[in-house]
Amino acid sequence: MAGTLYLIPNTLGQTSDAALGAIIPEHVQQTTAALGYFIAENAKTTRAFLKLVKAKHPLSRPLQEIRIDELNVNTGAERLPALLEPLLQGADAGLISEAGVPAVADPGANLVRLAHERGIMVRPLVGPSSLLLAVMASGLNGQSFAFNGYLPTDAGQRSKRIRLLEERSRAEQQTQLFIETPYRNAALLEALANGCQPGTLISVATDLTLDSERVQTKRASEWKTDLAAGRLPDFHKRPTVFLILAR
Repeated sequence: MAGTLYLIPNTLGQTSDAALGAIIPEHVQQTTAALGYFIAENAKTTRAFLKLVKAKHPLSRPLQEIRIDELNVNTGAERLPALLEPLLQGADAGLISEAGVPAVADPGANLVRLAHERGIMVRPLVGPSSLLLAVMASGLNGQSFAFNGYLPTDAGQRSKRIRLLEERSRAEQQTQLFIETPYRNAALLEALANGCQPGTLISVATDLTLDSERVQTKRASEWKTDLAAGRLPDFHKRPTVFLILAR
């Protein structure tokens, strides 16, 4: 009988073992501690996460004996069957992203699809999603929203994409979400403030679940005034979700 693929949520940034319980539910920590095989976006951060779990829940075996195979953007499709082989032999495994929930804005989605094709049970566990938390805190439309991943890095293509997303948002009254490489946060906010209509709402959600968490929602015209005055959010090199809703 095949094992179970558990989708294990990770923290959204560095935290202490004392604060872990406020972010990752107790039963998720217990399930994680019982596993001996992980498929991870990043082995180093997964070991750090397991050390946090270990502070309260003994691991099934010494950390150095736990198997961690990596699955990231550089992993070819031909490698996926081998990652599932231990499950087909009866072992349970945990799929874990570098931050947040796996398989959402994460290369693990392809592995999950293959697991279904191979008859492997998939069990998602409860934990923090930066996208849903950002929608919750933004005040924008939570009945209809779409995640668009990363916008183009080329300024011209990015501006065109912003206009298209704003038009879609206005036509469907749909909140549009996207993320950016953290060191480009300022450039993206500037592009949004200058490229959107003055009344379009722009929300910036940074460091969600962390002590430094901050969510700000303003009209494009207000963000434009802030930027001209040098008033930037404190989001340089910090994970941030951007949301817009055209009105």
